[in-house]
Amino acid sequence: MSATPQRRRRARRLAIAALAVSAGAGTLMVAALPAGAAASGGGQESSRTVDVQLLSFNDLHGTLEPPQGSSGTVTERQADGTTKAIPAGGVEYLATSLREARKGKQYTVTAAAGDMIGGSPMLSGLFHDEPSIEAMNKMGLDVTSVGNHEFDEGRQELRRMQYGGCHPVDGCYEQDKTFEGSKFPYLAANVMDEKTKRPLLSPTYVWKKDGVKIGFIGVTLEGTPDVVTAEGVKGLKFQDEVETINKYAAELNRQGVKSIVALIHEGGLPASGAYNYDCNVPGAGAGISGAIVDIAKNVDAKVDALVTGHTHQAYACNIPDPAGNPRTVTSAASIGRLYTETTLTYDRKTKDIVRTAIQSPSAANHVVHRDQPKAPDMTELIGRWNALAAPIANRPQGFISADIAGRGSSAYEKPLGDLIADAQLEALAPADKGGAQLALMNPGGIRSDLAYKAAGAEGDGVVTYGEAFTVQPFTNMMNVVDLTGAQLITALQQQVSGPVNGANPKILQVSKGFTYTLDTTKSGADRIVVDSVKLNGEAIDPAKTYRVAMNEFLAGGGDGFTVLKEHKNKLVGASDLDVFNAYLGKHSSETNPIAPPAADRITVVK
Repeated sequence: MSATPQRRRRARRLAIAALAVSAGAGTLMVAALPAGAAASGGGQESSRTVDVQLLSFNDLHGTLEPPQGSSGTVTERQADGTTKAIPAGGVEYLATSLREARKGKQYTVTAAAGDMIGGSPMLSGLFHDEPSIEAMNKMGLDVTSVGNHEFDEGRQELRRMQYGGCHPVDGCYEQDKTFEGSKFPYLAANVMDEKTKRPLLSPTYVWKKDGVKIGFIGVTLEGTPDVVTAEGVKGLKFQDEVETINKYAAELNRQGVKSIVALIHEGGLPASGAYNYDCNVPGAGAGISGAIVDIAKNVDAKVDALVTGHTHQAYACNIPDPAGNPRTVTSAASIGRLYTETTLTYDRKTKDIVRTAIQSPSAANHVVHRDQPKAPDMTELIGRWNALAAPIANRPQGFISADIAGRGSSAYEKPLGDLIADAQLEALAPADKGGAQLALMNPGGIRSDLAYKAAGAEGDGVVTYGEAFTVQPFTNMMNVVDLTGAQLITALQQQVSGPVNGANPKILQVSKGFTYTLDTTKSGADRIVVDSVKLNGEAIDPAKTYRVAMNEFLAGGGDGFTVLKEHKNKLVGASDLDVFNAYLGKHSSETNPIAPPAADRITVVK
C-alpha cells in the first residue's frame, strides 16, 4: 500500500528539508567439493553428493532496528505444550545469526522471498529504503524475488533500488555519496511490462562453481494489483505464479540447470502460530492452509524447494510435488525475527537435488535472538542513518499510558486500529473537511504497535514522529467519499469472502460509533450479521448515503474491497500520518496520556 509517487515525494521533501544533508550484481558462487573431498568439508574421501546450505528470510520491510512491542517477538512451543514469547529481530542480530550459521559451511547461499522494503519504519522509509538495501548488501543477501511492497513507489523506484542512483526528487542523502543499488539481483519472473511483453526484471538467476549449478526463479503473488495502489503497478501485468515457475523451470533445465529453488512472495497459514510447530502432520499440507498449498502441489517437480512469504507466518513443511516426492515449503515469519536453514543435497552426477520418498531436503526456522553480539557494521549503519533522521524522528507528537497493540495484535479488532480510525474521523468530520460520519482503516496499513517504552527510550509514554511514522509509513492521502448503506454492508462482507480475503480475513478497523457483529461460526459473507451493523446506535439504511473517511488505498479498492472504489463525491484531505499526529497532539499530554482503546466495536461470536 502506498501513496501516489507524486504525493509521497512531496511529503518526503517537506520532511527531508529539515535535514542538513546534501542533495547533491555481484555473485556468490556455490562451490562443489573438489574431487575426493568429503561432503562435510573435512577429511578426504570420495563423495558423489555435496550439501549446500540455503539460508532464507522474507518480508523484512525495511526493519533495521529491533521491532517494538509484541511485533518484536516470536512464539516458541515448549516441550510441555505451552508457548513462550521470545524477543527477536533487528538487522544487527540478523546479520550475526546469518554469519554464524555460515561458519564451517563451504557451500552456502542466502535468498529471500520479497517485501524486503516497503511499509518500512522511519529509519529506512524516510530515505526511500536506501538504508535497507545497504544493510542487505552488507549481510550477504545473494538473491530475492520481488514482493508486492517493492512496487509501493512504482516501477522506476524499484529499478533504482536494483541499479542505484540518487532519488530523482530528493537527491542524495550523504555528502559525496551516490546510492549504489543492490548487489543482489531482484527477480520478477511473473511481472510483465505491458508494452514490451517482457519481465520487468530478471526472471531467473543461476549460481554455479566447479560444476555445481543452482537456479533461482522469483515471483510475486498474481494478486499484487489488489494490494498496491493502481499508480504503483501502472503499466504492469502480473501472471499466474505456477505457470510462470513451470515455464522457467523448463527453461533452466534446457540450460543444464537441474537444481532449482523458487522464491515465491505468496504464502500460507500454519495451524499453529509457534515458529517451531511441526506442520508435517499426516496428509498433503494438512498442517498448513492458504494459497501456497495449491501452488506447491502444482509447481513442477523440477523445482526442489519453495521459499515463500507474504503472510508473515513461520513454517517449514513438506508438501508432495506432482511426482509424489516431499518438497520443502518454508517461510521465516517477518521483519527479521527468524531465518530458515535448508540443506540441499546436490548430486554431482545427476546435477539435481536428492529428493525421494525416503530422503529429501531438511529445513528449520531459527530465532534471531537479541542476546547475541550485535554486528558492528550494522550498528554503524544504523547510527549513521539515525543521525541523519534525528532532527525529525525525535520530535514528540503525543503521549500514551501503555502499549497500544496494532500489528502485533492477533485480534480482529486492534486497539491501535480504533485509535487511527478515530483520528481520521475527527479530522474529516467538519463540513469543510468532508463531513465524514465514520472512518474505515485497513489492518495491513498498521505496520507496528505503539510501545509505551521504546527501545533506546526517549521517555516512557512519549510517541515520537519516528514511532508514528513506523505505524503509518505510506503517506497515503485521506479521502472522504459517498457510499450507500448497501455498499458499506458489502464492504464488511468482503472482509470475510472473495478471492482476496476469503481464507485470510482482513478486518477493517472502524471509528467510534460504528458497530457490528462478526459471527465466526458461519462462513463467507454470512459471517456479517447484517441487522447488527449500526452507526451511533441506528441500523444502517441500505438506501441511505453516508460520508466515509478512508485512505486512498482503500478508496481505490485495495485489499480486495472492490466495492469501495464505487464511491462518489470524493474529497481529498491531509495525509494519514499528519491526521494521526494531529490527533495525538490534541488529545494527550504528559499528565493526561491516551489510554489504549477498549476495542469493543466489533462483537465476535465464536
